[in-house]
Amino acid sequence: MAKSIKIRAKAKDDEVTVKALISHPMETGLRKDKKTDKLIPAHFIQEVTIEHNGKNRLTAHWGGTVSKNPYLACKFKGGKKGDAVKLSWTDNNGGSDSAEAKIK
Repeated sequence: MAKSIKIRAKAKDDEVTVKALISHPMETGLRKDKKTDKLIPAHFIQEVTIEHNGKNRLTAHWGGTVSKNPYLACKFKGGKKGDAVKLSWTDNNGGSDSAEAKIK
């Protein structure tokens, strides 16, 4: 998938706030196509990870109930300005993407 992640990271004192917007259809597999009346196949993000300096800071396991184009925000301690933060995701169809941001 093309770049589907917009990510920002900002440090304040010893706490880093990460905010990300992920472009993804997030289909449950339970919704019908109005034209064909057939079920739209499931297509959703299963796992999201956030790493800071190679150390895992967050792992989230998602399912089909998460809305289209999900927004994610989290905080962690120990980061400083200039450090890299990486967000990665994988979906149930084998798709994946990742993006990095420098902490500001």
